[in-house]
This record gives sequence, structure tokens and C-alpha cells, in this order.
Amino acid sequence: MPAGRPTDYRTEYAEQARKLCRLGATDAELADFFEVSVKTIYNWRNTQEEFLQALHAGKDAADNRVERSLYQRAVGYEFDAVKIFMPAGADNPVYAPYREHIPPEFGSMKLWLCNRRGEEWRDKIDHSLSGPDGGPIQGEIVYRIVDPAKDGAK
Repeated sequence: MPAGRPTDYRTEYAEQARKLCRLGATDAELADFFEVSVKTIYNWRNTQEEFLQALHAGKDAADNRVERSLYQRAVGYEFDAVKIFMPAGADNPVYAPYREHIPPEFGSMKLWLCNRRGEEWRDKIDHSLSGPDGGPIQGEIVYRIVDPAKDGAK
């Protein structure tokens, strides 16, 4: 018989956790939902294979949705929309369907490319600078004494 308190884990928790993670729930939010500590969520993840798989499936689905949204923001997109007007003196509103265009967003483009094509797009600082013939960079500090009378200062 194992030592310690019996687990509060129930098999139905796996499906509930999958659905919550699919909606973007964090481990802390799962703990709040199941009324346990975050450490208990970690223990269940480590000891209950179906719970672990449910967390992975739910979080992967949420991550995929965010990735699709980031891509759409990077390339721009269109969607059907409706404007509703109530003209003066009219008894019923007027519905005007139209196609809304969302232009590409630079920040999303940069984030996507930095992560997907990092070698070409990541901000880099070249620390391998060298002087002539590959030697150290040489420089000299030049001090100039300023004479206000000669430099035209007032």
C-alpha cells in the first residue's frame, strides 16, 4: 500500500483538462478549476498518462490557433461584416453587408520571420570585428583643446 494521502484525481479530469487547455487555460487556472494546488497538477501530469496526453492535446490546439492568428495578422486577411444603419424616419434598420480588409501588420511579420527564418531575420550584433590583418582593433583618442577666442565662441 503506497504511503501518503490517496489522490483526488478522477479519470474524467483528463477530458475536462483537455477542454480547458484548448481554451487557453494555464496550469494555475487548471489548479483553480480542480480546486487543488499547482503542484498537484504537476503530480497528476507526472503520474497519470491520460492527464498528460490531455494537457498536450489541449495546449497544442490552443498554440495552433494562436499560430494561425499570428500568420493571418502577418499577411493580412478579409472577412464578411455587416454595418447596420437606422435612417432618420425609417421603421426598420438597414443592413449593409461588406467585405472588411485587415492589412498586414509589421510586428507580426517580423515575429513570424524571426522565428521561422531566424538566420536571415533575427537582430544580430557581430562581435567578431577585428582590425587590419585580423588583429585587434586599434584606436587612438584625440584630445582637442578648445580656445573660445579662436573658435569664434561668444
